[in-house]
Amino acid sequence: MLSDGEIANAAHVRRITEVARDTLGLDEDVLVPFGHDKAKIDLAYAVSLPPRPGARLVLVTALSPTPAGEGKTATVIGLTDALRLLGTRSAAALREPSMGPVFGLKGGAAGGGYAQVVPMDDINLHFTGDFAAIAAANNLLAALIDNHVHHGNELDIDVRTITWKRAVDLNDRALRQVVVGLGGVPNGYPREEGFDIVVASELMAIFCLAESLADLKQRIGGIVVAHTRAKAPVHARDLAAEGAMTVLLKNALAPNLVQTLEHSPAFVHGGPFANIAHGCNSVIATRAAMGLADVVVTEAGFGSDLGAEKFVDLMCRESGLRPDAVVLVATVRALKYHGGVAVADLGDEDLGAVQRGAVNLERHLRTMRDVFGLPVVVALNRFPSDTRDELELVEKIVGDLGCAAFVATHVADGGVGATALAQGVLDVLGSLQPSTFRFAYDDAGSVEDKAEAVATRVYGAAGVTFTPRARKQLTQIEADGYAHLPVCIAKTQYSFSTDPSARGAPTGHLVDVREARLSAGAGFIVLVTGEVLTMPGLPRHPASGRIDIDDEGTVTGLS
Repeated sequence: MLSDGEIANAAHVRRITEVARDTLGLDEDVLVPFGHDKAKIDLAYAVSLPPRPGARLVLVTALSPTPAGEGKTATVIGLTDALRLLGTRSAAALREPSMGPVFGLKGGAAGGGYAQVVPMDDINLHFTGDFAAIAAANNLLAALIDNHVHHGNELDIDVRTITWKRAVDLNDRALRQVVVGLGGVPNGYPREEGFDIVVASELMAIFCLAESLADLKQRIGGIVVAHTRAKAPVHARDLAAEGAMTVLLKNALAPNLVQTLEHSPAFVHGGPFANIAHGCNSVIATRAAMGLADVVVTEAGFGSDLGAEKFVDLMCRESGLRPDAVVLVATVRALKYHGGVAVADLGDEDLGAVQRGAVNLERHLRTMRDVFGLPVVVALNRFPSDTRDELELVEKIVGDLGCAAFVATHVADGGVGATALAQGVLDVLGSLQPSTFRFAYDDAGSVEDKAEAVATRVYGAAGVTFTPRARKQLTQIEADGYAHLPVCIAKTQYSFSTDPSARGAPTGHLVDVREARLSAGAGFIVLVTGEVLTMPGLPRHPASGRIDIDDEGTVTGLS
């Protein structure tokens, strides 16, 4: 069986100008090519596109994943290809992978098997330089803060309150807490500092929510980086940082266009993590896709309790975008995992474990349908170890919940393996009733009320608690005038609770918020729970050890 990398390396990749012309009707004059196989769409053109009449947005999410993931990105790609096979003008809208997971635990993140976006190597690595630009702009702001203090501190910044960290797009636990400014007066002042991975930076969240250069600049200016000794907030605009930072991001803000293995168009742009940020690709890319395609398939990171909740309560609230339908990705192995089976034994048939683990799938399905008011189709990604009895049991379970499940084999078969799923999605889109879309909570209400709504309605929790440190931080956020913002709860992706070992659908647990962080430019408040980190570390055996290149320049090990 070929690896993902071998499949991608053997693929026939068309010129991106041809793909843009033939699938989206784009003239090459609005493209900024990066070689022959990837391009940016001119930013002014992209933001000027109105939605195509009747354009539909399909959100792909998943049940709580196993450590290996359940193939959500591959499902977006396979479904997009299958829709085109059925004669629908479709496009994918995906996040850019972070190099942290690529070199860390996960490896590549451009789909899998015959449901991939290409050029896979470039997409997984430096791509068009977007993440490097975000890191540079992020670190410029950090340098400006320290420089301002070094040259007299006219703003009277209390250096103990500086919250803005530097960023790098790699996993490096040694950078979580560092000391900067050593070496005497010429090098600044010593203080404790830290690094975030780029995808956890507030600037990444801002980048993906901005709708134009002007909006990006305004949001950057609104970033709160510290407080004065009088406890007044200090913004990036107080340091005259927003103009230069926007200049660094002006080219990156234009959406990227690549192709699937079957030459469907794919907008791959931005990439905030879903367990510590809002987990969606950029608003600009999604809007552009909806201006050029009839059905746009996008994803939200991890399970519906993380990515999909944030897609709805943050991205949709900010942008006005509304999904028309949800595809909930499930696998037999994930159901067995939530039914108590060890990872090493997931390949063995176990109908009892499938039945026990179905509570996890049920809660995710009910969340999307009953909490957010969205119609749901279940994509049952088939793995070679799945038995017919297991697949039929899942189909019955989903049917009893009032939804349809479609076995999909796009990883092995490409778009043709997802045609039943695609037809199921088209049937739902064709029979839509008046929208019942809604958020998990209203704009009115306290931060505590909003967190309580997500915890009880989405996580099945009994309530939310706040550590003294978190309450003190919330008091400052309220004093600064930001209590009206929505909440972004950062928690583990492996469980509805904050305990990653609690499988299935736990109830009655408490969500303990240990830290509250203001993301004023992005427009939300991050509530950190459990052991969630904004700078991951590398595992004992990093994926980088499998990645290599030969004399011809062929990269291996990214899958």
